[in-house]
Amino acid sequence: MTDIAVRAEGVSKSFGKTLALRNIDLEVPRGIVFGLLGPNGSGKSTTVRILATLLQPDTGIATVDGIDVVKHPDKVRQRIGLAGQYAAVDEYLTGRENLVMFGRLSGMSKSDARARADELLHQFDLADAADRVSKGYSGGMRRRLDLASSLMARPPILFLDEPTTGLDPRSRLALWQTIQGLVTDGITVLLTTQYLEEADRLAQRIAVLDKGDVIAVGSPGELKARVGGESVEVAVVRPADLDTATRILAASASEAPRVDVERNRVIAAVADGAAAMARVSGAIAEAGIATEDLALRRPTLDEVFLSLTGHTAEDEDEEPAA
Repeated sequence: MTDIAVRAEGVSKSFGKTLALRNIDLEVPRGIVFGLLGPNGSGKSTTVRILATLLQPDTGIATVDGIDVVKHPDKVRQRIGLAGQYAAVDEYLTGRENLVMFGRLSGMSKSDARARADELLHQFDLADAADRVSKGYSGGMRRRLDLASSLMARPPILFLDEPTTGLDPRSRLALWQTIQGLVTDGITVLLTTQYLEEADRLAQRIAVLDKGDVIAVGSPGELKARVGGESVEVAVVRPADLDTATRILAASASEAPRVDVERNRVIAAVADGAAAMARVSGAIAEAGIATEDLALRRPTLDEVFLSLTGHTAEDEDEEPAA
């Protein structure tokens, strides 16, 4: 068995005159969360639809678990689970009935479907609401039920297309914890998101998409390193200490410090973050400089996206419907 769970080579897709994907290449290793990061309109959902056999690519080859998604779509569907932005549950059925229905549609016997439903209801903290009609579920509960439904047949690969869109912060955090648990159980997760914090929190590797192109691939740390690595920032209480603080930072900096006179603040890029922070902190204390802030700053994925694309990860036009 190959170590690559999902692969795309030269995959393109257009909707009329609109180019949604342009010759993208992807490799998703097994047993991790792989993030597709980009705003609406970047090609994320189109990529997932192709990999999930809901769309055919115009060019290129895509495989899931080594199986060609165009030549053998039925075999691919047996190996994947899919949960999207909107919970695909029947609101007039109970949570348990929804899961049993999905299990039966996957070819499970009634007894196996019921047993698996019970297992997932407990795993996703839905046991107490199992026999309530799902129409009365909260948004977070409906999303967890949808995710549980996609796991009824125990797929080794799970596609999550912006699963936390519209959730409140508490529900989003709970779903993050659930997704992390799935990887612990050995499932490979391909996650699309426009939330930079979400990609940073969950994904071991990230592909950044912009207007149909894959413009960068790497771990969160590798992507952040592309915008200059770490920096030490000092804000002094007394403006008279600003020159001394600047000289102290310059001794540990990899380039000339940036001085913000209006905010009494100095920022310096450093090559050895933690060690530089310790040196600067000690020298600042020895010089008797009072500080309002002294911190080691790391680039955010927001900064990475801006550096790569020249614009922020704001919503663009929606991708064309399939």
